[in-house]
Amino acid sequence: MAKATIHNAREIEELRVACRLAADTLLMVGEHLRPGMTTQDVNTLVHEFTIAHGARPAPLGYRGFPRSVCTSVNDVICHGIPDPTVLRDGDILNVDVTPVMPAVGGWHGDTNATFYIGEPSAQARQVVEVARECLELGIAAVKPGAALGDIGWAIQRHAEANGCSVVREYTGHGIGRRFHSEPAVRHYGQPGVGLRLRRGMTFTIEPMINLGAHACRHLDDGWTVLTRDGSLSAQFEHTVVVTRQGVDVLTARSAPLKGSEDVPWARLGPLASYVEPAAG
Repeated sequence: MAKATIHNAREIEELRVACRLAADTLLMVGEHLRPGMTTQDVNTLVHEFTIAHGARPAPLGYRGFPRSVCTSVNDVICHGIPDPTVLRDGDILNVDVTPVMPAVGGWHGDTNATFYIGEPSAQARQVVEVARECLELGIAAVKPGAALGDIGWAIQRHAEANGCSVVREYTGHGIGRRFHSEPAVRHYGQPGVGLRLRRGMTFTIEPMINLGAHACRHLDDGWTVLTRDGSLSAQFEHTVVVTRQGVDVLTARSAPLKGSEDVPWARLGPLASYVEPAAG
């Protein structure tokens, strides 16, 4: 059985600082996205913002990855490499950021979101909003004594009930001073199966949801993962910690995510998304 690091209160608060920066990075990106810019422009924004805040971008140089952020457009599932690709009206774009703070010997804050570039198709809206709901349901399954399979089952059941599929090859992961550690958090599975969650565990939940089949293919660059059938793919991710009462979303945002959460069709929940506080 895989083991997971149990973090104490001080360590969790140190991790939270990096996670807040990750959340703020996505908010910054959302303010700038528009048709006509390139994914390399997104990389420049993220890199400069991260460095300006005393952190470093974990993806840069990680196992040879050549950029500071992953940018995945349309049928790219994950690990897209920023380049001169121009974003066009109707595209969907996932931006995956992980600042390390402090830059030396620091903590990893990992989060991603899918944005609408211009006016999306009905198919794009469907896969993005189902992915958003899948993250909400996965987070809601986290509590002491729950099993990892409870998270996966909540996600898989919702995705498939809405005509989508869950990518099998990539998972969420433990996180802290290390970028990736145990446990592997599968986004499919059976309730009651797998590692039991304990207070102080920190990990990501990041379901990759395809509009078509779950099978994927890889480009020769060694990183970019696409849907095998060419269908659209969307993803949302948060870093969470298991608490005495349930779960705390460490990468929760302080405002709505422009180009993703501010559209009238967005299906927002209180765990995965920013929801305006009730008046009074």
